[in-house]
Amino acid sequence: MSTPTTTDSTRSITTGGKLSSSAARTRKRLSRPWASAASIIIAVLWTIPTLGLFISSFRPREQILTSGWWEFFLNPQVTGENYVDVLSAGTTQLTMLESFVNSIAITIPATIVPLMIASMAAYAFAWIDFKGRNFLFIFIFALQIVPIQMALVPLLSTFSRGLSIFGVQVTLPLGASDGYAQVWFAHSMFALPLAIYLLHNFMSEIPGEIIEAARVDGASRGQIFFRIVLPLTMPAIASVAIFQFLWVWNDLLVALVFADGGAAPITKLLAEITGTRGNDWHLLTAGAFVSIIVPLIVFFALQRYFVRGLLAGSTKG
Repeated sequence: MSTPTTTDSTRSITTGGKLSSSAARTRKRLSRPWASAASIIIAVLWTIPTLGLFISSFRPREQILTSGWWEFFLNPQVTGENYVDVLSAGTTQLTMLESFVNSIAITIPATIVPLMIASMAAYAFAWIDFKGRNFLFIFIFALQIVPIQMALVPLLSTFSRGLSIFGVQVTLPLGASDGYAQVWFAHSMFALPLAIYLLHNFMSEIPGEIIEAARVDGASRGQIFFRIVLPLTMPAIASVAIFQFLWVWNDLLVALVFADGGAAPITKLLAEITGTRGNDWHLLTAGAFVSIIVPLIVFFALQRYFVRGLLAGSTKG
């Protein structure tokens, strides 16, 4: 009797032993002509506005304000003044480069911190049996329906005034409007419910035989999490990381409330450089592509894990 290779055995274990048939069915469905045609149509429709924005970013200001981007093909005129104006633009406190650095300083911790907490919480909900586990998980899941707008003012008040714990007033060092800490806390708190829910669903699909085998071999819960669960969950973590990174990078609402002064991100600066009445809205065409550089790098760098994370549920049991 032939023995399966190590790679095939590992893939069979981590996917419930049904990788070949499930993956073949998924691949067949996605490769059907109607699915390919629908994907092409959606891609074209999604790309047309982006193409128009890109073309407009190189058009003179007068043409942007008086004609549509498609008229560029009838009267092509190219200029780099929009990018020069955007890169040299700024407020009384920040320049475009400084706000760009602020966005990086805000987004990276606001992505890493909730992912670390959510992965450990998801592991506890999926594989650790403790009292009140189901009720607590439902409560965290229900937090997703709470609008962010309802939490902004109470959260800002807590950051500025502190907390009262058993009658003792505790002041949180987060009141400075030009610091990053309160923005990190706000984004992390808003991201945790959805991140825990998504990672829990993925971790719960890991075959229990792997966890039991590790326990029999004497592995602790920490070793199981870091050496087994975390590597197997990496595609899902990468998928959540991309969504969280893009959400924080493109966020304006939280930035308006918690990031002020020297900590303002690029989205806030772009909203300000258009003018008080939006007279310079044409600068957004170039500003959009300046701000999209980092998200594109992150997406293409994690694209392999992102696709695996989206298709992981299709190739299980």
